[in-house]
Amino acid sequence: MQGRFRYGIKAPLVFSAALALVAGVATSIFATGGGTRELRVDLGLTAAGIAFIASLVICAMLMMAETPNAEHLSKGSGINRSSANPDRKPGDTPDTTAAKTPPATGPGSGSDDEPRFGERLPKQDG
Repeated sequence: MQGRFRYGIKAPLVFSAALALVAGVATSIFATGGGTRELRVDLGLTAAGIAFIASLVICAMLMMAETPNAEHLSKGSGINRSSANPDRKPGDTPDTTAAKTPPATGPGSGSDDEPRFGERLPKQDG
């Protein structure tokens, strides 16, 4: 659990607060429309709140995207499985899998031109 909170939350909070402060002050000044009018603090606070929340959400999403996957997810646990060999383990070779399975007998055993599950007809390959 220590690796997940390695960066802490202080840096994104400080970054978001600084960005909110800049956005709030800039909006308050530019929204007044001149030096003789009253300072628009209401618009400044609104812009500061929006900037704080948006930058905090973006920082959180970037921190989650940087988090590496668990080690067991990269072991090839099923992304490249073939429907012709559904019970093959990731370390098995096709030769050892064929030796483990007994030959099929009965209807649909492959003696005629009917394909088994996951196989294509010879006519379709060309």
